[in-house]
Amino acid sequence: MPDTTPDLPALHTGELFVCNSSELFRLQMEYRALIHQYNQMDPRDTDGHVALLPRIFADVGEGCFLEPPFYANWGCFTHLGNNVYANFGLTLTDDTHIYIGDNVMLGPHVTIATAAHPIHPGLRRKAVQYNKPVTIGPNVWVGAGATILPGVTIGENTVIGAGSLVTRDIPANVVAMGSPCRVVRPIGGEDLTRYDHGRPIPPEFL
Repeated sequence: MPDTTPDLPALHTGELFVCNSSELFRLQMEYRALIHQYNQMDPRDTDGHVALLPRIFADVGEGCFLEPPFYANWGCFTHLGNNVYANFGLTLTDDTHIYIGDNVMLGPHVTIATAAHPIHPGLRRKAVQYNKPVTIGPNVWVGAGATILPGVTIGENTVIGAGSLVTRDIPANVVAMGSPCRVVRPIGGEDLTRYDHGRPIPPEFL
């Protein structure tokens, strides 16, 4: 099993490369085996799950947990900050780097993709690909079923609505949703005292 992140510069330049080489496949399957192991573990064995995460991911902060099953092209190109939580069915197309900040919450069946293919059909027949990194800032909440496309950056504290298709950068401190995902409003003072369409937040939670 892999002990270090593989040195594969072609994946990280943003330039076109052929993605179906036997060497890439061999390395990828080593990480896929670890992910399969994670997904097959007894759900009561949370300590075992947590212990396996650093063998899968490039960086794992304190207090991280991904509900099994999750899926990744590699795993080793994803970087987790502290207290990252992902609900069931996370998919990471991490053919280049995915950076997920502290205290990020990912709802069920979120997809984060870094891999892209040219529009030119002849190039796609040749298995040509290029990759663009994704960055999710600290304290972001991504709702269920959202898809984040290659090259996107999401600013800190932002909320991405369920089912959104995030095709471009989203700034910090906003609520954004839709397909394509657009900013709906800033996060304001009322959000710090109320929730669920105006219900007051009890004092013990403030």
